[in-house]
Amino acid sequence: MSISYVNGRYVPHREASVHIEDRGFQFADAVYEVFALQGGRLIDEEGHLNRLERSLGELAIAQPMSRAALKLVMRQLLRVNRIAYGSLYLQISRGVAPRDFAAPQGLTPTLVMTVMRQKPFDAQAALKGARVITAPDIRWKRCDIKTVQLLAGVMCKTAAHDQGAAEAWLLDADGFVTEGSSSNAWIVTADGELVTRHTDHAILGGITRKTVMKLAEHNGLKYVERIFSLDEAKSAREAFTTSSTVMVRPVTHIDDAQIGDGTCGPFCRKVIELYGAYMKQDTST
Repeated sequence: MSISYVNGRYVPHREASVHIEDRGFQFADAVYEVFALQGGRLIDEEGHLNRLERSLGELAIAQPMSRAALKLVMRQLLRVNRIAYGSLYLQISRGVAPRDFAAPQGLTPTLVMTVMRQKPFDAQAALKGARVITAPDIRWKRCDIKTVQLLAGVMCKTAAHDQGAAEAWLLDADGFVTEGSSSNAWIVTADGELVTRHTDHAILGGITRKTVMKLAEHNGLKYVERIFSLDEAKSAREAFTTSSTVMVRPVTHIDDAQIGDGTCGPFCRKVIELYGAYMKQDTST
């Protein structure tokens, strides 16, 4: 039986609930993080906690507890669930109040956590490519804050799945790729340069994205943060996505355009290899 955490209590997952007037439920007035769990270790834990605190600060939501206390709760949740591989989902809302658009002061934040079991990261399986479709980016203008306001992403991801694709890459008004509905987008140029969009309000600064940049820098792979168009992406040497849930995933097709030879290319293969090794030696916990 899976155990979840709700406001200080460890409860059976099927009994976990929050108040009907929780502002996360009624207004998406909440933020979240998803931590990958490999071998009992929360991968890039400090990076996720840094981003969580930034998101809370941007929305002026109080932190429900200190970082040290939060880490203790997270570890206890992993222990009671006896889980070593999977993910931990953490969500903090502004709290419970009578429904009103104006955010009241002094609310007690709602903190919930759940876990999900998954298979260990398999570098060979990760080499299997995926197709992405494209869609207009209709999200709000503060995508740099990791809120639970995800309806646009839900619509785009659902459209992708309905078309047999794994992800949707979103396009801004000028036809440039921002990111995926739940991942960051990368291409590899003909010169072997890894390219991902620079961080601004249009994209979420992915933690896995940041780790891949560090790994590239430490291993002699060139990368640059800049905008790139859909046409450039379709003619790229390789393409891939990064996120805490799929780690690194090669992109073989964008819409109906084949990328490279339609398989995982050498640059993406190297990134997968480096990221797999990184997760085995990550000591952020």
